[in-house]
Amino acid sequence: MTTRRLLLAALPALALSRPALAQMDPGRAAAFIQATGEDLVRVINSPAPVEQRRQQVATILRRAVDIEGTGRFILGRWWRQASPAEQGEYLRLFEEVLIRNLASRFGEFQGVTFALGRSQQRTEDDALVTTIVQRPGTAAFNLDWRVADVNGQPRIVDLVAEGASLRLTQRSEYSSVIQRGGNQVAALLAAMRQQIAQLR
Repeated sequence: MTTRRLLLAALPALALSRPALAQMDPGRAAAFIQATGEDLVRVINSPAPVEQRRQQVATILRRAVDIEGTGRFILGRWWRQASPAEQGEYLRLFEEVLIRNLASRFGEFQGVTFALGRSQQRTEDDALVTTIVQRPGTAAFNLDWRVADVNGQPRIVDLVAEGASLRLTQRSEYSSVIQRGGNQVAALLAAMRQQIAQLR
């Protein structure tokens, strides 16, 4: 499996759903990714049992990622079509899918190292931070993290792997599921419930 395919399978796209409240300074974004990355690497490389590492990774991700904004952006135009009950269930399922997917994979890796690359202003609202990730037995690869100010705090809002924005990839996939299901958000909710059952 290529690095890109691994990331697409492991990382549902991270997305900014609303304008950031303040301009994100590249230095602040880099410091945030540095601290988050160090927390993740410390947990991933610890001798703790796999399930414990997964739980600790999940805690870090809930703190670092704009989960609600991600989910709403990815649902896109279908958000307005969904009923309030469907919106609530979708956000709950989305968080569980995102965290389980990431934590299950990150929690199984060991021997991971990472280093910061360059950081740059992407738009008025977010900055792009490049990291170089290395795992034993694999070639190093770049991950570009988009960081924005969300309610006054830096949060991860997108991940770019090999030039592909994962938020846009996931948005397209979710929309396809809904369209195949007769343009009903309920079809996506059913698929997400099934995915969660398989991740347990």
